[in-house]
Amino acid sequence: MPDTVFAYHQSPMQSPIVEISHLTHAYGEHVALDDLSLSVEPGEIFGFLGPNGSGKTTLFRILATLIPPPPGHVKILGVDPAVERDFVRARLGVVFQSPSLDKQLTARENLQHQGHLYGLRGAELRQRVDRALAAVGLSDRAAERVERFSGGMRRRVEVAKGLLHRPRVLLLDEPSTGLDPAARIDLWAHLRQINREEGVTILVTTHLMEEADRCSRLAVMARGRLLACDTPAALKEQIGGDVITLTTAHPGDLRAILRDQLGVEAQEIDQTLRFERPRGHEFIPRLIEAAPGLIDSVSVGKPTLEDVFIDLTGHRLREEEPPAAAGRLRRDGAKTDAKNSF
Repeated sequence: MPDTVFAYHQSPMQSPIVEISHLTHAYGEHVALDDLSLSVEPGEIFGFLGPNGSGKTTLFRILATLIPPPPGHVKILGVDPAVERDFVRARLGVVFQSPSLDKQLTARENLQHQGHLYGLRGAELRQRVDRALAAVGLSDRAAERVERFSGGMRRRVEVAKGLLHRPRVLLLDEPSTGLDPAARIDLWAHLRQINREEGVTILVTTHLMEEADRCSRLAVMARGRLLACDTPAALKEQIGGDVITLTTAHPGDLRAILRDQLGVEAQEIDQTLRFERPRGHEFIPRLIEAAPGLIDSVSVGKPTLEDVFIDLTGHRLREEEPPAAAGRLRRDGAKTDAKNSF
C-alpha cells in the first residue's frame, strides 16, 4: 500500500472547504456571533483576528463540532456538521489553546495514545507517528519525555497530534500562546511547511498582529461581528496613506488645531492622536508650524494590522471594546453592515 499520509494536494477541492452563512450564536442574552458570513478556500492559512469577546473562541468551538451550529449555516468539506458531525470530526485536526500533552510520556508515546483513540494499531500507527513527527521537525526528539521540551517544541507535538489522523483541515486556537518570539517563528515555519507540502488547510484564531500577518487571508472580528476579510496586505492598503501618530500633553487643543486649521480629523487613542495622510512625511512641517510647542513627538509609518483594527473600531485591539464597536465604524463615525465589508 503506498504511503499517502497528508497527500491532500493531489486532489484539491474546487469549492470552499469551510462555508459560514449568516451564523448567529448566543449565550442567553449575550450574542457571541452576530450574522457571520465568510468562506475559506482549500490550501489557505486563514486567520481570525480579534480581542477577547470578539467571538473567535465560540466560532472555533462550532467549527470543531463542540457546539452544534444551526442546520444549514455551516459547511465543512461540503457537508453540514449539524447533520454529519462524525464525518466532519474524522477529517478535522484540532489543537486547543490549553495543553493536552502528558509530560511524563515521550513525544512518540503521546502520539501513540492519540492514535489509539482513532483505532490505529501496529505498522500503520508507527508509520503515521513517524510522518507526523517528521512534519513538525521532531523526529530526532521522538524518544524524549515531553517535560524536557521547550514551550515551542511542546506546541509542535500538539500540532503533530492534530495531524496524526490525516485531517483535511487543521484548527489552531491561539497557537502561539505562551511562546517567546523565537518559538513563534519556529512554529510558524513548520505550519507553513505543513500547509505547503502536505496540502492541509489551516484555520487560526489569534489576537497577535505578527501572527495575523502570516495568514494568507484574515477575518477581523469584534463583538461577534465580521468587520473585514481580505489578505493582510489588502487590509493595510485600505488605510489610504501613511499613519501619523502624535504624542502631546494637550490632546484636546491639538485635535482642535488639526481640525480647524489643517482640516484633519484625528482619533484620540491612548493619549495620542492618530490620522492617515498620503505622503505623510511631507505634511510634518505644516503640522509643526500650526501647533508650536504642543507636539511632544511625531511618528510616520506605513499602516500595520494594528492600524487596520483601529481604523475599523476606533480603539486598539488590546483595549476593552466599547459598546459602539459592534459593527464596522467608518472614519465619519457611521456604522456599516459588517457582512458586506469584504
